[in-house]
Amino acid sequence: MEGNLTKGPILKTLTKLAIPIMASSFLGTLYNITDMAWIGLLGSRAVAGVGVGGMFTWLSQGLASMARMGGQVQVAQCIGRGDREKAHGFAQAAVQLAAAMGMVYAILSLVFTKQMVGFFQLTDAEAHAAAMSYTRIACGLIVFSFMTLTLTGLYTAQGDSKTPFLANLIGLVTNMILDPVLILGSGPFPKLGVIGAAIATVMAQAIVMSIMVLAIIVRKKENVLKGIKLLAKIPEEYLSGICRIGIPTAIQGMAYCAISMVLTRMVSGYGAEAVATQRVGGQIESISWNTADGFAAALNAFIAQNYGAGKNDRVRKGYKAALWTVGVWGVLISLAFICFPNAIADIFFHEPKAIETAVGYLVIIGFSEAFMCVELTTVGALSGLGRTRLCSIISITFTSARIPLAIILGGMIGLSGIWWALSVTSIVKGIIFTCTFLWITRKRQVNKI
Repeated sequence: MEGNLTKGPILKTLTKLAIPIMASSFLGTLYNITDMAWIGLLGSRAVAGVGVGGMFTWLSQGLASMARMGGQVQVAQCIGRGDREKAHGFAQAAVQLAAAMGMVYAILSLVFTKQMVGFFQLTDAEAHAAAMSYTRIACGLIVFSFMTLTLTGLYTAQGDSKTPFLANLIGLVTNMILDPVLILGSGPFPKLGVIGAAIATVMAQAIVMSIMVLAIIVRKKENVLKGIKLLAKIPEEYLSGICRIGIPTAIQGMAYCAISMVLTRMVSGYGAEAVATQRVGGQIESISWNTADGFAAALNAFIAQNYGAGKNDRVRKGYKAALWTVGVWGVLISLAFICFPNAIADIFFHEPKAIETAVGYLVIIGFSEAFMCVELTTVGALSGLGRTRLCSIISITFTSARIPLAIILGGMIGLSGIWWALSVTSIVKGIIFTCTFLWITRKRQVNKI
């Protein structure tokens, strides 16, 4: 089976798999930053509208993670055990689930767009109109995103991270070309504004998905994705196996997004500039969390394969190598946010009040970047062991604490209090997740995992 991660030098094997995934995640960050940079030229109201619409695409990713994580972990563990038939069965079931859930989410989004956007109580008419337009297009064609995320996970489970990277690279180039053309208008193309940004993003996602599907068909390499039948009945064994691993991850992701929606509603009380800052600040911050999430995906496949093969010593060593790598990266991002907030904010905002708000966000959130990177990496490691339920419990418990903490601190120091609620809880989660993994994988307990 291609991409055997149970042999060879641990750091070299993990790094070889991780670098393309991290690069792909970084490309995902560039997708969003490119959109925000061009939309920023339309003003903070347009940015706020896209920020609200982006909340619902983020929510969809939590749901999509059920098929992605359940499929990736099960396929990787089957590969580690040498069971190719089951690996193919889990891969097919994951793709079928992703397609079905993507279409259902799209239909619901189109039917209830008004109610979804209305939750944020945007008082500015321009921001509200932008949110409606972006949500209809981005969520109405969300199936491409669902399929892309799941296919990426299944490629990664086999140790192939290069194909998703190349697909995402082509998608990024497409997005970078389409953004200015469709947002601002060029030549025969009219100025579409926020609508243009949504179209560019959806087209890029469709291209990424198509390239990964084409690679399955054209290549002669052994691949568990070959011969998949979308309309076949999903055997109960595969469905339950994916749901057992994937549902806690989906609940965790959707709960995290729902909590952020509540916080965004609180932030909206401070004006469109505050909402725009949260949206853009999150995209800037994704430089660290997308990279950490990419390394976590590599670690997830590495640990799942080695756990399936019974090589628990490689599980522990792989985690420690990953922890040091993302920890250093997180520290560097923290230093950049804390030391150079004005330079970063000036790239995305052109209004004094918005710049001032963004600088405050970057400095406060900067203190938690290293801890957030550690948290994401550890979640990937624990999920590789099949402990997604534990991850969900810890994450939801402490992420939920952001709401009462934001209410308390917000009442004391205003908008900065909400930013501190985000930062403090990220620090706590990073520490708790690390301690949990080290406790679970102690030598005398590793065989009971």
